[in-house]
Amino acid sequence: MEIQERLDLIKQVGEEIISEEELIELLKTKKEIIAYDGFEPSGRIHIAQGLLRAINVNKLTKAGIKMRMWVADWFAMLNNKMGGDLEKIKIVGEYFIEVWKACGMNLENVEFIWASDYIKKHPEYWETVLKLSMNSTIKRVMRCGQIMGREENTNNPSAQILYPLMQASDIYNLKADIAQLGMDQRKVNMLARDLFPKLGLKPPIAVHHHMLMGLKEPKTNEKGIEGAIAKKMSKSDPNSAVFMTDTEEEINKKFKKAYCPEGEINDNPVLEYCKYIIFELKEKIIIERPEKWGGNMELNSYQELEDAFVKKEIHPLDLKNAAAKSINELLMPVRDHFEKNKRAKELLEKVNSFSVTR
Repeated sequence: MEIQERLDLIKQVGEEIISEEELIELLKTKKEIIAYDGFEPSGRIHIAQGLLRAINVNKLTKAGIKMRMWVADWFAMLNNKMGGDLEKIKIVGEYFIEVWKACGMNLENVEFIWASDYIKKHPEYWETVLKLSMNSTIKRVMRCGQIMGREENTNNPSAQILYPLMQASDIYNLKADIAQLGMDQRKVNMLARDLFPKLGLKPPIAVHHHMLMGLKEPKTNEKGIEGAIAKKMSKSDPNSAVFMTDTEEEINKKFKKAYCPEGEINDNPVLEYCKYIIFELKEKIIIERPEKWGGNMELNSYQELEDAFVKKEIHPLDLKNAAAKSINELLMPVRDHFEKNKRAKELLEKVNSFSVTR
């Protein structure tokens, strides 16, 4: 594959790339390029963590990049996920991996690395953490608290200081050329880019993917990165997110309640699902409606759909019904896997039994 083709695939993943010039040079000069993405195992997995992550990983591996998926179990414990119970966190991590297997993530060039196992085997990891801490201020590190889903607050656990430094250390210890994380993790990637040169290390290229909106009406008018983070879906609000094993009935119910203002494309979560998930995995979407309302309508690209919606040729309810049907079809293989595979079924039952899902 030509460099431009590889670059185009990566740019489909990266809503922001820091910097594109460095990425082009990397594609030209390095044969084996490694990208890392980390995730905290924390409760049920929603569609942004599941299908959207699989879509992004498949594009990167198609571009010839090797993915190292960091199962951040110790980080989830630091962030008090699952009540800080490491055994529960590990079960949730196994469940996450099972979801990706079922939803079509190409695992040929994907390596899953458990943080707890790796760090125990590599004590030099802590030397990197210490050196990073010596070259940054408490104030600078505290500004990264957002990566834990927390606001900057001196009353927060001291883990809020340790966590960003460890995450920056991950990049170096995993030998990652690219830190491929969501826009909500931008601050720690910028921390790494600032600190690495002070330690004589090459800073990572940051490829930040889009944060899929929650289905409910946004409660903020913020713009840019902060606004996108504020509007992202939240698993703490079940009506905000579609989960990877939701039933058809649950999916229909959530889309029926979804925010979808007529003719509006900005901050419209239903259109986001169409753009970032449905048209990535399906060639078309069909709007089903009675003849008196124009009859069925077949859209063969997201742009075609958006144009028709802006012109108010598609009613929001019809769009929501069509999106719900497409999402249900895409999640059917995952539901089937967790119903028929004994190990997967046991994992899901355990995850559903855990009361703490933050």
